[in-house]
Amino acid sequence: MTDCIFCRVVEGKAPAKRVAETEHVLAFRDIAPQAPTHVLLIPKRRVAESAAHVRDDHAVMLAELFALAARIAHEEGLTRGWRLVTNVGPEAGQSVHHLHFHLLGGRPMRWPPG
Repeated sequence: MTDCIFCRVVEGKAPAKRVAETEHVLAFRDIAPQAPTHVLLIPKRRVAESAAHVRDDHAVMLAELFALAARIAHEEGLTRGWRLVTNVGPEAGQSVHHLHFHLLGGRPMRWPPG
């Protein structure tokens, strides 16, 4: 068994409240939400540790991920706005080394973040 919690979620070996999925992407609720809507979107296959490791051949998966994020935001009623965030490295707050994005919404977001 792998140490990657997101890989275990994909395999069904770790619990998660699944929201939606496509051929290459899984979306599920964050266990420690930072906004009323906080959904994680991950590649089903661990193709990269973070955005710093994304390659040209990840384009189809990334397009699917962004389209799924938009669909979920619409389904969640995030009509006033939403944020899609990915963290790269420990100083940015990355704690799971499996490329993932946070879909956040349902409250006003401030700028700059962090």
